[in-house]
Amino acid sequence: MSAVPFLLAALLAQAAQAPELGLWERIFRPENPFLLVRAGAWLFIGIPMILAVSRWVQAVVGKRYSLQQGLVAGKLVLYPGLLLILVTALQELQFSLTPLLGAAGIVGIAVGFASQTSVSNVISGFFLIAEKSFEVDDVIQVGSTTGRILSIDTLSVKLRTFDNRYIRIPNETLVKSEVVNITRFPIRRLDLNVGVAYKEDIPRVRTLLLEVARDNPRSLMEPEPVVFFDAYGDSSLDLRLTVWATRENFFALKTSMLERIKARFDAEGIEIPFPHLSLYSGEATGPFPLRLVPDPETADDPVEGGAEGPEAPAEGAAGEGPGTEAAEPPPAQEDAWQEDPRREKESK
Repeated sequence: MSAVPFLLAALLAQAAQAPELGLWERIFRPENPFLLVRAGAWLFIGIPMILAVSRWVQAVVGKRYSLQQGLVAGKLVLYPGLLLILVTALQELQFSLTPLLGAAGIVGIAVGFASQTSVSNVISGFFLIAEKSFEVDDVIQVGSTTGRILSIDTLSVKLRTFDNRYIRIPNETLVKSEVVNITRFPIRRLDLNVGVAYKEDIPRVRTLLLEVARDNPRSLMEPEPVVFFDAYGDSSLDLRLTVWATRENFFALKTSMLERIKARFDAEGIEIPFPHLSLYSGEATGPFPLRLVPDPETADDPVEGGAEGPEAPAEGAAGEGPGTEAAEPPPAQEDAWQEDPRREKESK
């Protein structure tokens, strides 16, 4: 399909050189009426052959060396082969290449102005291939996107994420962005943050963590596991355990280590605290006094159980009747406490 515009441009340019003949007369000449058939045969037979050869070269080189080198080798066969087929088809039509080159130059200038972004992606693609920062089948992270590289093409890089999504990233974006190659090296380091209660013995906890790491078959002994005392946390003593693993066992090691640390701490009685907050009033003052004061609007409402308010006196138990004594008023301090609106507000 990409050869059609160049063929049309060449036909028009060649017809312009011989205005006495029409376009179709120049193609279907009486002396050789099969020019178009022969040119079409080159296109419809040669292009599939070039595509097949390109795929074969890509597979052979990729199997022997790497997928990225196979992809580059396949493109080196594909593009020159397509150009050769196009030139041969034009020669079968008995066209001169001089007008074709002139028409191609004009078309190239117009296309260049109309597709500046695409041209930038093409140039960036050559930089990515030459730099070899990542290859096909590597796992890379670009911003918040992480996935495995499916192909490195002329305009973009195709990724497949771990939740099976297909993502296309333009080459220009990759050149301008920070790209993290997660699978560049054969081993990776796993960092685990572990918090224990302040009452725990740090050397004992460190020994237990190292034993868990060394007993795990997925962890590497070179480099050996290390435990650091990281910080005094708000609710815990924070330690950091670093363990190395092969990139194939990285995620499996992380899950296994978390499970084994929890089981070992439970067996040894090591407390893993949850976030909590303790309030102290200080040494100079005592605890804040708190007292529940009933709402004046609901003070007359009956309270079930008598736990929230004073019980109503029985009939004849208080008053002016004979044989009764007046109830003593509450202490002055308590009256002052209830009458002081600031203290009442603080207690609430």
